[in-house]
Amino acid sequence: MKELAIRALSGAVYVALLIGSLFVQEATVILIGIFGIISLTEFSKLIKLKSFIQYIVYFIIYIGFWYVCLQNTTITGTDEAIQILLVITTFVNLILIKDLFTSKKIPLFESKRYIATTFYLSSGFVFMLLIANYQNEFTPLLLLGSFILIWINDSAAYLVGKNFGKQKLFPSISPKKTVEGFLGGLFFACISSYFIATYTETLGFTPWLILAIIVSVLGTFGDLIESKFKRQAGVKDSGAIMPGHGGLLDRLDSIIFAAPFIYLFLRILNYVS
Repeated sequence: MKELAIRALSGAVYVALLIGSLFVQEATVILIGIFGIISLTEFSKLIKLKSFIQYIVYFIIYIGFWYVCLQNTTITGTDEAIQILLVITTFVNLILIKDLFTSKKIPLFESKRYIATTFYLSSGFVFMLLIANYQNEFTPLLLLGSFILIWINDSAAYLVGKNFGKQKLFPSISPKKTVEGFLGGLFFACISSYFIATYTETLGFTPWLILAIIVSVLGTFGDLIESKFKRQAGVKDSGAIMPGHGGLLDRLDSIIFAAPFIYLFLRILNYVS
């Protein structure tokens, strides 16, 4: 009972901190940046990367886009830089999905460790920042809606899987995840997309429904990939910063992986509309 109370309290603090910061642009940028540093530290330990280079790269790309978002202006070459980062990040994430299915262990040669810290983790936080500042306007409800979809998907997947789960989804990596849980999470995320569309008044129902599918599928991949990194490292959690939950990376793995694909969808939606 005590452990459950600690878990609930730390989770409530995390959610309150996140939601509270989303109403002030500067606070959003700072909090996402801090979350990125903590997650990068936890991930570096998982892949046994003892270096400061990944932090330098993180600061360069994050502060660069931070400046663009805060200044609310379009600097020559910015959009091209975003597109290049998006293409590379998407490609790296697809390789990680491939490794999830085809490799007993995710290859972690030296250069791939830096590629992973840059284009899997660091860029995930950059795209969270870009989602919250979509089209050079402060759009925190887009990011909040994405987080809500992930929270609902995770909670529903856990409850449905626990009570009705029979068929394992990926037993070699995450024995507790089931196909029934995954489908339950997807179903309730899709249902919640209607309410998010109605109350945020950001996008229509159809775009939010598509985002619910993207978040559920890609978020699950992000969770499984981080679980595989942890299994290779021989640890249960990425850290201990959140009592009862583990590390911050454990709570953000889904949105880190899904964020580039969410942003890609938003760009496509803007292009065709």
